[in-house]
Amino acid sequence: MSRAFDLEAIRAEFPILSREVNGKPLVYFDNAASAQKPNAVIDRIANQSRTAYANVHRGIHTLSNETTEAYEAAREKARAFLNAPATENVVFTKGSTEGINLVASALAGRIQPGDEIVLSIMEHHSNIVPWHFLRERHGAVLKWVGLNADGSLDMDEYAQAIGPKTRMVAITHMSNVLGSVTDMAEICRLAHDVGAEVLADGSQAAVHMKVDVQALGCDWYVMTGHKLYGPTGIGVLYGTDEALDRARPYQGGGEMIEIVSRDRVTYNTAPHKFEAGTPPILEAIGLGAALDWMTAFNHDDVIAHENALYDRAYEGIRGVNGLTIHGEAPGKGAVLSFSLQGAHPHDLAQILDRYGIAIRAGHHCAQPLMEHLGVSATARASFAVYNTPAEVDVFIEALAKAREMLV
Repeated sequence: MSRAFDLEAIRAEFPILSREVNGKPLVYFDNAASAQKPNAVIDRIANQSRTAYANVHRGIHTLSNETTEAYEAAREKARAFLNAPATENVVFTKGSTEGINLVASALAGRIQPGDEIVLSIMEHHSNIVPWHFLRERHGAVLKWVGLNADGSLDMDEYAQAIGPKTRMVAITHMSNVLGSVTDMAEICRLAHDVGAEVLADGSQAAVHMKVDVQALGCDWYVMTGHKLYGPTGIGVLYGTDEALDRARPYQGGGEMIEIVSRDRVTYNTAPHKFEAGTPPILEAIGLGAALDWMTAFNHDDVIAHENALYDRAYEGIRGVNGLTIHGEAPGKGAVLSFSLQGAHPHDLAQILDRYGIAIRAGHHCAQPLMEHLGVSATARASFAVYNTPAEVDVFIEALAKAREMLV
């Protein structure tokens, strides 16, 4: 049974929301960068540290067994969250960035000069730079897919970009700048038709959408804990059985081995062969608590709330002279990026901070997208389950005052 959506009760679970910034109540609209943490997560990490902490898997004693149970229970929660077939398909990482690097490293051993990797121009740098490594070091060719006028992925251009030389398609499931949602199931279908693997960057989508990796059909899917109301330093890489089996280990040592001798080494099975060394134990347990907290609500209630906040903000600023909203694709997530003619986004963010409002300003680790948009940076307000309509109104009013000061 789902928990009732009570906004006041939800906000009471986030202690940081009671503080003031520059003498004003905190309005935290930087959720696409990192979300705040509820007491359920904070307390779970603290209680595990206080009562049952040890290293996992190899211990025989009680504390190690209890910690291992909590750690592996978190893996099962991640599996259920993504609807992965089994826990063996769930690799814990430091975050989405490490997950993508792991996949790129695994692919490196099979890349030949001229092999192609297909990206979109709205990718986060974390889903660009690892593929540049393969371009620089192995002769891979990067092919770029553009956008339609509304900020949606140009699927016709995508269909033309893939072909017999395509080895990997690495595309965001939801843009961190535009909020645009890609048709990942169709992306996967077309890629598999030419024998390519697909990595979906779910860093934003996992927060705002219900994700079913089996229905999407992707070979790889990454998400990161700190955007999911969980800790930093923890993320999840999903891989199909086939993708994990053919991928070589990313790092060596510790948990990823079966036997080590002077002249040979044999590797553990997935997911452990990708989890070298002492893992992020408390962080994984904290992520499990965050996923429990998120899934206690009816997903449709949460999405409706976030979309209502976005719609309120959109309607409140779209008529402002000189203001451009970037990304208006149907079905987009609750991410509002905008530019104000004559005002640098950093100046906007600094003035809004005086009113207690936290937004993000810059290129958002998406410089190819900024080039496409014809700007060096944008301002971005992004919404979460704990934000309120009243906060949106404060944002709209403060933005009007900032415009008066800057333009």
